Amino acid sequence: MDSIKVGLLLSDKQFDLRLELLAGEAGLDRKLGSSRIQKPGLALAGFTEHIHKDRLQVFGNTEMSYLATLRPEEARERMRKLFHLPIACLIVTKNLHVDEMMKREANDARVPLLRTSHLSSVFIDNVEGFLQEALTATSSVHGVLIDVIGVGVLILGKSGIGKSELALDLVTRGHRLVADDIVDLKKRQGGSVYGSGSEIIKHHMEIRGIGIINIKDLFGVSAVRDRKKVEMVVELVEWDDKVEYDRLGLDDQKYAILDTEVPLLVIPVRPGRNLTTIVEVAARNHLLKLQGHYSARDFQDKLSRQIATATMTRGIGDEVE
Repeated sequence: MDSIKVGLLLSDKQFDLRLELLAGEAGLDRKLGSSRIQKPGLALAGFTEHIHKDRLQVFGNTEMSYLATLRPEEARERMRKLFHLPIACLIVTKNLHVDEMMKREANDARVPLLRTSHLSSVFIDNVEGFLQEALTATSSVHGVLIDVIGVGVLILGKSGIGKSELALDLVTRGHRLVADDIVDLKKRQGGSVYGSGSEIIKHHMEIRGIGIINIKDLFGVSAVRDRKKVEMVVELVEWDDKVEYDRLGLDDQKYAILDTEVPLLVIPVRPGRNLTTIVEVAARNHLLKLQGHYSARDFQDKLSRQIATATMTRGIGDEVE
């Protein structure tokens, strides 16, 4: 997400922002486009060159104390100039007193003026976390996300191919459902992509012939989780005898999610294949790769060495004859 409206700050229930709106309600649709915070103390002294319009501005004890040293007319003029800069909003910390002059200037400039009871340092930490979460790129896919021995596996495939049934079988083996049908994806700092289910269908699953079931109620709280990092994508495809599928595992395929590449496995589906075991083994193999153990490459290297040794032995024998 490129930007959010300032008004979204007031709806926070997760990051403990403790915000109240003092003035400038008409500007709550102004946009915040950065998770970085700015303290515009120098702007009060007249240096406004580096004020960023997409950042949240914070006044703490230092800024408010400086204003108190100015004559009322001068303080009003400084605040008027600040509010008429292209700033998104101004937040006063520590429940400091905000006089009517500042509220009037905020209303006139249509700039939201808010206050929090937190100290500046605490509030900045909290609001940066909020903004990082709110400004991350998001998407959604039709599939199933499940935690298999700690590996977030996103199962994709066309409708009716058996994604939910595979996930249900994994749950019965002790793995954890994150989302079924619609998986909401969000990119976090560092490039990792996390998936979750929507609030409406969270912990539910649709099984053809049975209907909607609640995994949490059926298998307990240990069978579900709200969010999981997507570490591997498994795509189920119908078996096609004309297609040559990867049999050695040497080709590392990737699946792009929100500009982040995730390992991809394409698994053909046909009667008699135990897809549950295959996905479990794929997750275990992924963990081995994270530790630097590549079974397919190790096998290829061993085979190549044996072939090279056999070739040299035959060559020496031919020379002796």
